[in-house]
Amino acid sequence: MFRSFVALSLILALVGASGLWAASARPNVVLILVDDLGWADLGCYGSRYYETPHLDRLARQGMRFTDAYAACAVCSPSRAAVMSGRYPTRHGITTWIRPNPGLERHPEGHRAEGRFRLLEPLNHYWMDLDEITVAELLKDAGYTTCHVGKWHLGDEKWHPDKQGFDFNIGGCERGQPPTYFDPYKNLLPNLAGRQPGEYLTDREADEAEMFIRAHADGPFFLYLSHYAVHAPLQSKENLVRKYRKKTPTEQKNPVYAGMVESIDDATGRVMTVLDELGLDDQTLVIFTSDNGGVDAVANNHPERFFTDNGPLRAGKCWPYEGGIRVPGIVRWPGRVEAGSVCDEPVTGVDWLPTICEAAGVPLPSDRAIDGVSILPLLRQNGERKREAIYWHFPHYQHQTPNSIVRAGDWKLIRYYEDDKHELFNLQDDLSEKRDLADSKPDVVKRLGAMLDEWIKDTGARLPIPNPA
Repeated sequence: MFRSFVALSLILALVGASGLWAASARPNVVLILVDDLGWADLGCYGSRYYETPHLDRLARQGMRFTDAYAACAVCSPSRAAVMSGRYPTRHGITTWIRPNPGLERHPEGHRAEGRFRLLEPLNHYWMDLDEITVAELLKDAGYTTCHVGKWHLGDEKWHPDKQGFDFNIGGCERGQPPTYFDPYKNLLPNLAGRQPGEYLTDREADEAEMFIRAHADGPFFLYLSHYAVHAPLQSKENLVRKYRKKTPTEQKNPVYAGMVESIDDATGRVMTVLDELGLDDQTLVIFTSDNGGVDAVANNHPERFFTDNGPLRAGKCWPYEGGIRVPGIVRWPGRVEAGSVCDEPVTGVDWLPTICEAAGVPLPSDRAIDGVSILPLLRQNGERKREAIYWHFPHYQHQTPNSIVRAGDWKLIRYYEDDKHELFNLQDDLSEKRDLADSKPDVVKRLGAMLDEWIKDTGARLPIPNPA
């Protein structure tokens, strides 16, 4: 009888351990997406002006990606790609969403403007409800889901609560806040004023912390999608005074610096509450940006100076690395080696399949998912199985319509006004100063054929000649 009791106890213990392992195999997920944060804006990416101790610690505790990319050089397409795991060419949001002029749905066709040589394909005004978001996939698997901050993927009919989120705090059709200080002029309909003068990034951090505390028994998915560091440039005065006293580098705007530090503080608060509740080991944390930083010189922006993306060329809206390369940090204690660095290219469409694989959630089988899970890279036990990554921007926004393919170290940019190509080797020329298109016609031809095939496969809509 004693032997039987011991055996039964061992069996129950093993079953219990198995149950605990199964529970821990479904991690909580925190996805932090910053607006317009440049690749060089963090200390762990080389900044000598901005102070980001919490994000630097996140990188030390996890994996930092040197070649992380947004799926577009502007916000709405990139955000829809993160949510859907699909390239912008598939969901039809290929530039930032402007206010809906009242159309129930845009007509198929092109924008009729006589001042450009090409007519742009019309852009969707929202992310269709037919798209399956990472929030919907996780919610169906038993996760509690929460969106905090910027949405910018359609008006009320297409808000986060219609796209798989149990909670929507601050998400609406607006691409930027009317102000970063409470009261928000009643223009953030899902974020009621609370304390006059409260800073928006601090409020977002507070809402994120309260959600984590309320759902610590998990599993939960928190999408902390900051409005910062997008314009209007506004920071807390104590931080502005702090950076005015610092010696400037290429990066020198004290207001923007204060906004970056507030993002860092918000990340620190999330890390602190996870640690306090003992959730560190059970939580996958992803930090990235929706596009590159705003380069005032390249964009001739009315705000005199935003940031400097050097050594990368240009910034937001541009097809060069400064417009699409972004910070990418992943922390998952026990699964991702602390202090590791990965130079394999990853992009915004990869976050959905990565999160789903980590959570044991199958991908949709009725549509193409363009992203691939990067768990093999995070575990350092495999390689990303993909020949190339792509971008498509058939619009005029500081530059002319273009498409991009990166395959290995080679990057080809195609401009549609004159069918011109630029070719760069990013290993040898990170700043994209030497166009090799004329000297490497074979590479241009090979990458051009890959780009043609991808455009056809994803149904990318192209600009057309302007008859005017």
